Amino acid sequence: MDFSYTETQTMVRDTLARFLADRYDHETRMKISRGDGWSPDIWKAFAEELGILAAPFAESLGGLGGGAVENMIVMEELGKALVLEPYLSTVVIGGGFARETGRTDLVESIIAGTLTTAFAWAEPKGRFDPANIATSAKRSGSGWTLSGHKAVVRDAPFASHLIVTARTGGGQREQAGVSLFLIENGAKGVVRRDYPTADGGRASEVYFENAEVPGEALLGETDGAFPLVSRIIDEATTALCAEAVGVLHELHRQTQDYAQQRKQFGQPISKFQVLQHRMVDMFMEAEQAASMALMATLKLPDPAAVSMAKAKIGKGLTLSGQEAIQIHGGMGMTDELAIGHYFKRATMIESQFGNTDWHLQRYEALAFGEAA
Repeated sequence: MDFSYTETQTMVRDTLARFLADRYDHETRMKISRGDGWSPDIWKAFAEELGILAAPFAESLGGLGGGAVENMIVMEELGKALVLEPYLSTVVIGGGFARETGRTDLVESIIAGTLTTAFAWAEPKGRFDPANIATSAKRSGSGWTLSGHKAVVRDAPFASHLIVTARTGGGQREQAGVSLFLIENGAKGVVRRDYPTADGGRASEVYFENAEVPGEALLGETDGAFPLVSRIIDEATTALCAEAVGVLHELHRQTQDYAQQRKQFGQPISKFQVLQHRMVDMFMEAEQAASMALMATLKLPDPAAVSMAKAKIGKGLTLSGQEAIQIHGGMGMTDELAIGHYFKRATMIESQFGNTDWHLQRYEALAFGEAA
């Protein structure tokens, strides 16, 4: 099989890589992280200068005619630069829901860079299970009233809209009875507690205190949203695996560069065989992750392939992150050195949308034909 990128895909990758090399170095990222957690100017450039927000959408929607592979290409480059802007939350997740529910108006706004979304799906007692939903939505005239608490909603502090899973029927852990809503951020009854995340981003605890939303806030059909939610989470997990590939390559490259410069006993520590073995292990994890991410992308929407990739890549992130810090020593965790920030992002990716153990259990259940 030919796994080479097309001319358009190569152009997207190279253009984005050059842009990030010129305008998104470590110092710039630190300023963004210490500020609002994202840069509207960078996001505008993504939309208008680069056009990457259009990469995964069909030409009929104003996109570049791409799909999951284009998301993979973009996410890998964003991972290499530790980009904080909400491509995953908005383009992959928000765009995925908009595309699948026929909301072309939302897709157009995402491509233009005027609509940003945050996905409020996880709950304090949910433990990675997207069906474990206590947040409720009840009919109220022509609209809905939402009550509940969503935890660790990444990118919520600067999202224009929240995409919210809520229970309109069924029991707390049942897949039936789940509905999806698009709610304006800051609407009456929507209360946020914002905070920085360990990897330099932003997240919120979001509380719905009898929040009243109009009927058109419903995305898709009432009670039947879970299959779509599960599918989009798998697409997001696969894109996250691609971001991990970029992080792993940088963990290896920067550690190798440091080992060639750092000297002990009159020679670079890169000449020490035990460290060479460790850096080879890091290289192998990055290469295996690239293969696994591509496999999961090409096999979408196969959930078993997604969990297999996430579990393998999660182990690689843990190993490479720890090796990078150990080879750098204590200075590896200082803010001034980029490697510590890659380690933090690697740690967060390992647990995002389900950690390694959770995906191993899910893969086992799927492999034996049981419900995940």
